[in-house]
Amino acid sequence: MSRASDRAYNHIRNMILSGELPPGSQIREEALAELCGVSRTPVRDSLRRLEAEMFVRRNDSQRSFVADWSLDDLEDAFQLRAMLEAHAAKRAALRVTREQLARMRVHNAQLKQAIEAAHPDVPSFLDHNRQFHAIILEAAASERLSSMLLQVTEQPVILRTARQYDLENLRRSHHEHEELLIAFDNRDSDWAAAVMTAHIRRAFHAYAEAHSTDTEIQKTNLAA
Repeated sequence: MSRASDRAYNHIRNMILSGELPPGSQIREEALAELCGVSRTPVRDSLRRLEAEMFVRRNDSQRSFVADWSLDDLEDAFQLRAMLEAHAAKRAALRVTREQLARMRVHNAQLKQAIEAAHPDVPSFLDHNRQFHAIILEAAASERLSSMLLQVTEQPVILRTARQYDLENLRRSHHEHEELLIAFDNRDSDWAAAVMTAHIRRAFHAYAEAHSTDTEIQKTNLAA
């Protein structure tokens, strides 16, 4: 890809992840080209790449839209993530270094601090959560696994999961990280994989519950 295509890809992708381009919204090449400071050709290249990564969908008339996943799509993504992250945790348990464990503990302590603020600091929670999981991938030492997980965990709907958490779910996430650290300390790969599987499954159910609540509210508003 050219530099212009890379620039357009990163710009559009960030707009999708941030919610600036919300799910279901139509993508207009000319407007995006102006925003990205490129011609329409790099934008088209970027949209093809984003379509392959399931950030964008194209309808029968070849118009592009930001992907809007169904709950079934969402569950499928979480199931894939659970399998891949459990495998990463299993590998990491046998390879993790003391230095990597120390860094994970720092991020989990910061994550706890974000939760215990007068008003939970969700952006900080998300940042330290991301870095905690990134170190597990680093310890797993598999480029192929890292590449596969990147596609699953950076889907917009996955990244928004923590924003649906209530305080109880935020605390549970922290405690599950603590249990992962104990499993890693004991070099117990099966325990680490089991904790990670439960960790991701709980995340799905938290999101699914919030999704259902939002859907009911929308129905009520339409009926009013």
